[in-house]
Amino acid sequence: MKDRTLLMIPGPIEFEPAVLQALGAPTTSHVSPGFIEVFGRALERMRDVWQAPTGQPFVLAGSGTLAMDCAGANLVEPGDRALVLSTGVFGDRFEDLLARYGAEVDVIRAPIGETVDFEAVDSALRGSSYKLMTATHVDTSTAVRVDAERFGALGRAHEVFTVLDGVCSVAGEEIRQEAWGIDVVLTASQKAVGVPPGLALLVVSQSALCAWGKRRSRVANYYADWEKWLPIMASYEKRVPSYFGTPAVNLVAALDVSLGQILEEGLETRFDRHRRLGTACRAAIRALGLVQVPAEGCEANTLSAPRYPAGVRGGDLLPAIREAGAILAGGLHPEIRSEYFRIGHMGATKPGDVLATVGAIEAGLRACGHTFDSGAGVAAAQSILFG
Repeated sequence: MKDRTLLMIPGPIEFEPAVLQALGAPTTSHVSPGFIEVFGRALERMRDVWQAPTGQPFVLAGSGTLAMDCAGANLVEPGDRALVLSTGVFGDRFEDLLARYGAEVDVIRAPIGETVDFEAVDSALRGSSYKLMTATHVDTSTAVRVDAERFGALGRAHEVFTVLDGVCSVAGEEIRQEAWGIDVVLTASQKAVGVPPGLALLVVSQSALCAWGKRRSRVANYYADWEKWLPIMASYEKRVPSYFGTPAVNLVAALDVSLGQILEEGLETRFDRHRRLGTACRAAIRALGLVQVPAEGCEANTLSAPRYPAGVRGGDLLPAIREAGAILAGGLHPEIRSEYFRIGHMGATKPGDVLATVGAIEAGLRACGHTFDSGAGVAAAQSILFG
């Protein structure tokens, strides 16, 4: 009998058995020929998944916040001007991060649940001289998705370096880094990339590396300095041992497996699967009489953020849903934390996982006294997934 509740939070997610098998294999030396081959192949596969054939991949032991820190530390010098586009908690995080490296930061903050006004962004870029612009592709706190292609186009048009936080989007939402002209796309391992927590991942354009190479001051962050890591990444790709800091050997092996699975599925197929999962989940939410935090047209495909119905408290609903078989996440945005919950549907998530989750939500809502047509959520999701 399966004695485990389905994990449907927006990271960490459920992982494929082969990924967990790689993670659980005996740990080898970080300079052994076998591991060097695995690490080199993982770096090459990152270029394919990010769709950045000339980009420079970096794999560091750490979280998604480290990946953000890595971008800021290397591309910002004291006195540089930066523009942050914020659609939630993680967009706001960039403001503090960049300021710590001496940047003069302006923020265009979207109302909760809405995406950024790109006309306002264009106007800001025309009116001031910025070196760097950041955006969060999918903010995990609001489930709002930003138009990454337009973000990259504005950066190119105004000759501003662009940093895209893809923690909740890479390998789930469509990203064509090089074609869209985005200089840095960063993520963490535990979301749609499909590897347990512990890896900070980013791919950097050659133009951003060139700008970094012309810095007037040393990078203020020792661990995140590309000067330390660039020779390591280059060596592993050449299948030559190298050392600065010990890599997370088993996590890198798991990353290689997961990236291989992603490419085997095919990026277009994977993007379409996530669109269908997201659409099905939203259809189920509507059928149950719930509304979402993100406004129509800017919803993410990797997670959903329904608001609690009138008279239902999160402290009652989430335990009831868990009892019915699915673990969901509560709200994260401080201004509306008690008003909504979050459902992750990315990475290894299959249609059956979404249907089981919707069924558990129905059971939880029923236990909390919310009135709806029984089975309406499941039926609505099925119509999208199998219609």
